[in-house]
Parts: sequence; structure tokens; C-alpha cells
Amino acid sequence: MDYKKTNADLTTTTRDLRDLDSKTGNLYESVAIVAKRANQISAEMKEELTNKLAEFASHSDNLEEIFENREQIEISKYYERLPKPSLIAINEFMEDKIYHRNPQVEGQK
Repeated sequence: MDYKKTNADLTTTTRDLRDLDSKTGNLYESVAIVAKRANQISAEMKEELTNKLAEFASHSDNLEEIFENREQIEISKYYERLPKPSLIAINEFMEDKIYHRNPQVEGQK
């Protein structure tokens, strides 16, 4: 997923608990869904960052290492400026972009 195109907040925002509750009927279930999605996003972002930084890995010391280090710093700064995974997950949840189901509730129907 392209996280730079997300319209999630960059800072913490106060949320109305009734908005989270209205999606599932249970606040704790909503929070669990958002938490699981945030973990998925975090893992994806970490893997992407690791792959990009691995391109600069070298086992020899030379003058070019200084320039590579600058590029690594820029990549790291870019990822630091992105919204946090929890904010992206909350945004996706509020916009109904997360598929979720509760097998216990489906079994009772």
C-alpha cells in the first residue's frame, strides 16, 4: 500500500467513542480490529524500509559511504514523517476500508 497517499492525520486527534462503537456495536471489538490492522501496516512499513536500506549495505569502507549515508538518512526521515500505523488504521476503519468479521456473531444468526 502507498502510505504517502493516505489522508490520515499526522498527529493524535480526539475521537468520539460512539463513532468507533457504531461500526461493530462493541467498542472493544472495534479497537481490536484497528489494533490488528495497525500491526499489519507497521510490519509492511518496516519490511519496505528494511528493503530500501538494504540496497545501501556495503561491506567495504570508502568515500562513497558518506554519500550513501546521506541517502539512508533521507529515506529514514521520509518514513518518520509518515502518519503512524495506528492513525492510518483508524482512518481506514472510519472510512470502511477494513474488512472484518466476527465468526461468533455469524454462527448465532
